[in-house]
Amino acid sequence: MTDHLLGRAALVFCVVLLLIAALWPGRASAHELSPAIAELSLAGNGEAKLRIDLNLEAMLAGIGPEHDDSASAPQAASYDALRALPPEELAARFKAFQNRGLHDLTLLADGAIVDLGPPSAGIPQTGDTGIARVSTLRWSFVLPADTGRITWRFPQQVGASVLRATREGAEQPFFAGFVAAGDTVTVPLDADVPNTSQGTPFMTYVKIGFDHILPKGLDHVLFVIGLFLLNTHLRPLLIQITMFTLAHTITLALGMTGVVSLPAHIVEPLIALSIAYVAIENIFTQKLHRWRTVIVFVFGLLHGLGFASVFRDYAATGGEFVKSLIGFNIGVELGQLTVIALCYLAVGFWFGDKPWYRRAVVIPASLAIALISSYWVLDRVGLLA
Repeated sequence: MTDHLLGRAALVFCVVLLLIAALWPGRASAHELSPAIAELSLAGNGEAKLRIDLNLEAMLAGIGPEHDDSASAPQAASYDALRALPPEELAARFKAFQNRGLHDLTLLADGAIVDLGPPSAGIPQTGDTGIARVSTLRWSFVLPADTGRITWRFPQQVGASVLRATREGAEQPFFAGFVAAGDTVTVPLDADVPNTSQGTPFMTYVKIGFDHILPKGLDHVLFVIGLFLLNTHLRPLLIQITMFTLAHTITLALGMTGVVSLPAHIVEPLIALSIAYVAIENIFTQKLHRWRTVIVFVFGLLHGLGFASVFRDYAATGGEFVKSLIGFNIGVELGQLTVIALCYLAVGFWFGDKPWYRRAVVIPASLAIALISSYWVLDRVGLLA
């Protein structure tokens, strides 16, 4: 009777896992909402240009920062309709919207509002409506003479933004920072004023890292669950997590500094393949072998490149870079430890030492993870398109 109940519980567990995978608003979602990228270019004569790359459809549909994915918003149908519009029609919708929709967009020069005027909108062709379209808004204006500080604020209802400020002729921005929805950031332009004192709060980067695992990183969550399932004892589990953490920290740093770079169409299928491998190994292996630690380290290198591709839009520059990198990595680790804690409380504490744990929990759960990740491999290499 007990085995029968446990079998049913394991089946329910796997079904729930599959449903979560199908419905979870993950990072690979076609309609995931990313922060707007604002690039401010400054010339020596006071002339300035502002460019914002953003999801115009999400803004017009009224999908606010409380949604990470357009599919989870009540306005999803409106978003999809806007996404199907050709550039001319979407531009006309934006023109009617901009006076009320962008009234909170603020650029201050030494505390005084800068009159940006109406923007020009560059909108790509409709293309594949399953992929979020990135449009570009542009402004040209003149800053007051001897401006010492600029302050940036993006409309709160639109969401977060990343501000990058570059001087004319320079290849790299002298400031880059993440600005949460409704927040402002002040950037000193005087050479004698250090930029490091004006950056994004450290905990903002921690939150970004945590959010990348929970709720956005289902692929990384399933990988951690796969590590947990084979052996629930604390010491070997911590060794695996430590090696995984060390590895992805290395490639995250190398990826962010440009030392190592691999395109997403290579990294993403390999990440999915790493999840499938761990799950399949769980099915055919009954004990934790030493080589698994090495394999986990190698897979951690891949996951670090995946983290870098996401964090590149959020990262700061200069003295802020190290702070943003450390904060993001701490957030990722907190997310992973949360996943392990939840798994331990759900099954490890109660059933980890039971003789039927492998049959009733490890094998069915690993099979579910293997099926999900195998589907991702095929999807990410384009075989299911």
